[in-house]
Amino acid sequence: MIHPSTRDNETDRRLTLLVGLVVVLAATAVIASTLVASTSPLTTPLSDLSVLTMLIFMSAVGTLVKTDVRIRSTGHSISWNETALVISLALAPTSWVVLCTAAGVALASLHLPPIKLAFGVGKNILMAVGAGAALAAAGWDGLTGSPAHLIPPLALAYLVAVLLDEILAIPVIALASGTPVSQHFRKNLDLRIAGYVVRFSVALGSLLILQADPWLLLAVPPLVLSLHLAYSTRVRGRTEQQAWQQLAQTTDALNVVELDQVLTTAVTRATDLFSADEVEVELHDAARLVRGNSAGITYDGPADQAPTRQDAVVATPLEGHDRSVDVGVLRLRFRGPVQLNERERYTLHTFAPALCTAVRNAQAYAELARVAQAHAHAAAHDALTGLANRRHLIDEGNEQLHHRHADGVTALVLIDLNHFKEVNDTLGHAAGDQTLVQVAERLRSAARTDDLVARLGGDEFAVLLRALPAPAVAAHRAETLLAALHEPFDIDGMRINVEASGGIAVAPATGGMVELLRRADVAMYQAKRAGQRITTYAPARDTADLGRLTLGGELPRAVADHEFTVNFQPIVDLGTGAVISVEALARWRHPTHGMIDPLRFLEAVERSGLLPAFAEAILDQALIAAGTWRDAGFDIPVAVNVSPRSLLDTRFPDAVLSHLRAHNLPPDRLVLELTETLTLSQLDVVDQILTRLRDAGIRLALDDFGTGYSSLSLLSRIPVHELKIDRSFVTAMESSAEAAAIVRSTLDLGRSLDLSVVAEGVEREAQRRALWELGCTAGQGHLFARPLAAGTLLAALRRGSGGRPGTLAAALHDAGAVVRLPPGRRPGARGRHQPA
Repeated sequence: MIHPSTRDNETDRRLTLLVGLVVVLAATAVIASTLVASTSPLTTPLSDLSVLTMLIFMSAVGTLVKTDVRIRSTGHSISWNETALVISLALAPTSWVVLCTAAGVALASLHLPPIKLAFGVGKNILMAVGAGAALAAAGWDGLTGSPAHLIPPLALAYLVAVLLDEILAIPVIALASGTPVSQHFRKNLDLRIAGYVVRFSVALGSLLILQADPWLLLAVPPLVLSLHLAYSTRVRGRTEQQAWQQLAQTTDALNVVELDQVLTTAVTRATDLFSADEVEVELHDAARLVRGNSAGITYDGPADQAPTRQDAVVATPLEGHDRSVDVGVLRLRFRGPVQLNERERYTLHTFAPALCTAVRNAQAYAELARVAQAHAHAAAHDALTGLANRRHLIDEGNEQLHHRHADGVTALVLIDLNHFKEVNDTLGHAAGDQTLVQVAERLRSAARTDDLVARLGGDEFAVLLRALPAPAVAAHRAETLLAALHEPFDIDGMRINVEASGGIAVAPATGGMVELLRRADVAMYQAKRAGQRITTYAPARDTADLGRLTLGGELPRAVADHEFTVNFQPIVDLGTGAVISVEALARWRHPTHGMIDPLRFLEAVERSGLLPAFAEAILDQALIAAGTWRDAGFDIPVAVNVSPRSLLDTRFPDAVLSHLRAHNLPPDRLVLELTETLTLSQLDVVDQILTRLRDAGIRLALDDFGTGYSSLSLLSRIPVHELKIDRSFVTAMESSAEAAAIVRSTLDLGRSLDLSVVAEGVEREAQRRALWELGCTAGQGHLFARPLAAGTLLAALRRGSGGRPGTLAAALHDAGAVVRLPPGRRPGARGRHQPA
């Protein structure tokens, strides 16, 4: 922002230069006129002294007969100079008129400041020179000939004089008052034109009268005075009408409820209303001062810190009409001394109460808004912790779910403190409240900016996770939240540990926040029952799904009638496009409901007692398909998902090996895919069964790696050969730095542990190439093939891609560009079996 004093100094410098230029040009004209006049005496019937006296008198009278106008702190006049000039030029040579004009204007302006005196004399001298040159150019030869012969040259001279007056005076007025030049050219243009026409008519009439009979000029002064008074009255009336209209518009503009807008309107509009250089409003209660001009606000802050200005000030208190309330002071600032006229004083006394009323209304509205906001905040937030309450969480969540198509994935983490009742019972409710406050602070600090942390009541908290790049990221965010509660809390000088359980649920397609809260609650209580810190909601473990319970009653018939079938999705070498293994996916071909997804029936199968029969049926179909492909020349392993409950059955390894022998398949042609569950991480019998399977040569894979918080701890116990990156990370890796980092870290982990890594959900060529460039060698997804029947997949293998059987995609590199070492020769190999 330019400091006002700097702006004033620059304006004064430019004003001095402009006035100086006019004075220099005028002085040059006076010198030239003096030289010309000394060699060309007057040729008139009257004496030279009489003519000179008359010319000087007309210039002085033309200057004195004027209408005064104040623009900000600068006074200006509308005079009859151009009329006197035209009459003088018609009677005497230009050189004599220039000298007489200088003398007459100087005599009439002796009361003015030196700079105004110099500019007024200089401007009129240049007007005389210009008008005289125009008259000469028009062929003026004196007061001879008919009126039709006299009018054109006189009109041209008058027009030049008027234009020079406007061109010279208006920029100086604009600079002196700090207002736009264009504003002065447009202001009262119709009245100015009418005034010019009237004054030219007076000049022309005077010359025609002088041509007819010089004694008739005695009637001109009264006529001029009458016209001047009429014109001045018209200008004054127009000015007052515009002022009242502007006052009405300004007071109407004050009818707003925002205090800042009221003060801005008052300051910027009052500047033009009172033609002030600056206007300021000081409010007593807030100790606030707002200062500015028509261009905008120049200061808004504490009154005692406002920059001081050496201005002339007209101040009036901001009181009501009954003077019972005083909210502040309105000050009009001028760069020089100013005396307001009667109309301006009345306008000020009208404007000040209107501004007082507007300020009081805005202050009252602000207080009402503050109280309403406080009540709204209290209604939406927990009084103890300041977090959002259940109502606010549900409202925000429903709004988020309504726009979730544009904001990514929404999830909810429900957190419940374990054994919190013991804190209240042992240390008292005050200590319990302190604990809840500190838990709230830690959760708020651990949450991201977009997340909403809420307290649902008691020791139950919730965090709404918004704009997630993938559903699986919710587990990592939840782990961060619970990790924030790991450090002990300092309560009244005692350090206590707080444990918590968490449930994660991703926003459902229907049901809104009520259903999302229910699912997170189901997951949280599953975590508590199982002794886990965090559990993610899975429909298969939700006993509230009535449809799943109904299907459970039909399981015995489905197993007996062989309604469970298997589709196969190939796993492809990302570099070559060759099929390196196949995943078997169970499906239920229900006679009424059609194809049913495994998530809807797997838990019911596990609890029905039919799990062994179901698992053997799926395994048998998978091994039959693998044998068929081998006989056709495609010896590729098949991966089968294993239920956690099967790993509790000590007979499971023998059953698997028995089926392999029955189909004459070596154990390394079978991959068993495991999921991260409680049974995998805590029961010793699981470790024994997995060790037996691995020692027999069967390969193990950890499915959906990264979606559970226990992934790394599982790897330290389970002797797997392969990790499978969950499809949600692959889908989001191009748009989410977080998902991409998880993919890279999983690949780095696989390399460091000598594990194969398979990326699930590869659907676009760009994903395939990005994964391959990161070092991922295998992937599966719709880019290569959807789940297919065994025969359909065999046909696809025979057909191949680009005439290469056994491939489903073109290679990413030329043949021979990548050399693969045999499993036993890989650097750092630990003897684990690698995929074919």
